[in-house]
Amino acid sequence: MAAAPAQDPRLLLLDAMASELTRSQQQLKLQTHEAPYFLSYQLKDYDQQVIAARYGAIFLDDGYRERRLYVDSRVGSYDFDSSVAEGLEFSFSTKGTSYTSRKEGPLDDSPLALRTALWLITDEKYKSALFQYLKKKGEDVYSVEDPKRPPSFTKEKSTTFVQPPVTNPFNRERWLKLARDISAQFNAHPELFDSEVRITADKVTRLFVSTEGTQLVTEETLYGLHVSAVTRAPDGQLLDDSRDFYAPTEAGLPDDTRVRESAAKVIEELLALRQAPAIDPYTGPAILAPEASGVLFHEAVGHRLEGDRQDGDNEGKTFKGQVGRQVLPSFLTIVDDPTQRALAGEPLNGYYLFDEEGVKGQRVALVEKGVLRNYLLGRRPVEGFLQSNGHGRSQGNLKPVARMANLIVESTKQVSDAKLKQMLIDEAKRQGKPYGLIIRDITGGNTNTSNYGYQAFKGVPRMVYRVDVKTGQESLVRGVEIVGTPLSAVNRILATGQKQGIFNGFCGAESGNVPVSTVAPAALLQEIELQRAVEGKDRPPILSSPAAAQAPAVQEKP
Repeated sequence: MAAAPAQDPRLLLLDAMASELTRSQQQLKLQTHEAPYFLSYQLKDYDQQVIAARYGAIFLDDGYRERRLYVDSRVGSYDFDSSVAEGLEFSFSTKGTSYTSRKEGPLDDSPLALRTALWLITDEKYKSALFQYLKKKGEDVYSVEDPKRPPSFTKEKSTTFVQPPVTNPFNRERWLKLARDISAQFNAHPELFDSEVRITADKVTRLFVSTEGTQLVTEETLYGLHVSAVTRAPDGQLLDDSRDFYAPTEAGLPDDTRVRESAAKVIEELLALRQAPAIDPYTGPAILAPEASGVLFHEAVGHRLEGDRQDGDNEGKTFKGQVGRQVLPSFLTIVDDPTQRALAGEPLNGYYLFDEEGVKGQRVALVEKGVLRNYLLGRRPVEGFLQSNGHGRSQGNLKPVARMANLIVESTKQVSDAKLKQMLIDEAKRQGKPYGLIIRDITGGNTNTSNYGYQAFKGVPRMVYRVDVKTGQESLVRGVEIVGTPLSAVNRILATGQKQGIFNGFCGAESGNVPVSTVAPAALLQEIELQRAVEGKDRPPILSSPAAAQAPAVQEKP
């Protein structure tokens, strides 16, 4: 007789979570106070492998495993509950325990140990929620009643989903050899005084249950390969360059030849940047290549369309109350689509099935032909939008907030690259500028959305080319950063290129670092402002590297 298949250990743990959730829902109540009206439990099982090499040798070969727990306990009702904006918890009480700081789950598949860990966290979370609720009701006495105030929490339909297990192979021997070989390429260039080749493999298994009846088991894998190096220009400015690759499968990472070519390109670009002149601050027309354009839309527009930023006394609320109004040029449309796994065969980092609040990820049309239509929403409603669209995201066991996933920019005003460059030259001439700029690569950016300080964003370009208006000749320059105010920048886009580019990476915000993608075409801006980058004055290493010192001297021919 064939043996019965072993029960899926994930389902054993899910049952344990559901049992403890039911017990808390039925029995957890402090004397005459309110019981929690909503509870959810989430377990994230992290399995990571990482290899890092420098100077032709392995510096890190490690792996780790951990399980992190998150408990959401809410007192009150969907209309008005204990939740407050991130960072505004009323933490004035000196009472309480340290249970909530212990958010680890057992690595063993022990239902009893898991229930015990959840029991302690739930107890403290309920007490904290009750305290928050009573304090919030007291604070509400001093506030003017707002008839348009949205509910505290969305009510969602229950979902049951169990994803089949996903394998996460890791060919350690291949990656060890490749990391050594690629990192050794940099030894021949002592001007690049530090470099690294890093390969990572991450798998996250997530279990989720809630008192609404939702039960989820999902698994996600993400592989990364990163080649980076740093140098200093003769004037002391620190320069960096990198190539970053992401894929949901190990087989999706680039082959050895492509990695070697990428490392050679990093070396070539950094050596060129060392010799490139630093330019003065600039205001004028510029072309942002697709990746740089994507960072602009991510920082200047995407963050300001996150639902949690439409409320709260500390937020600038750039787009609040603008639904149905023109906010961007009419040839631009922006959507965010976590359901899109890839574009033109290239994986998108922001793909997922369900968000951290148990809601299915959904495609959202944010801006249509320049008109604002919607926001990115988790389960914190926004006036006029009372349901989540599956964008409540977080890292680890941080509190989820509305975040971007795959932000996709589309344009109906497309021209060829050659035409876009000619338009740049014509616009620079019209403005009386001796040159325009093309920004072909960018390391990333950041933005301020609060009402403290100015509504601004910043990008850090890497490969910037000055285009002479007389000859059209391009020359590499360095030493500047993109700065600006969001609405002013994006509304000065004159036209876009025809080909969309993909920027894969991670975005950091209140709820941690989450994988994201931005898809955008090149964009010609009528005006962009570049300020001088931080000027480093540190002296580079005094001696040449040992690798350079050991290199055989080149004999001149007689």
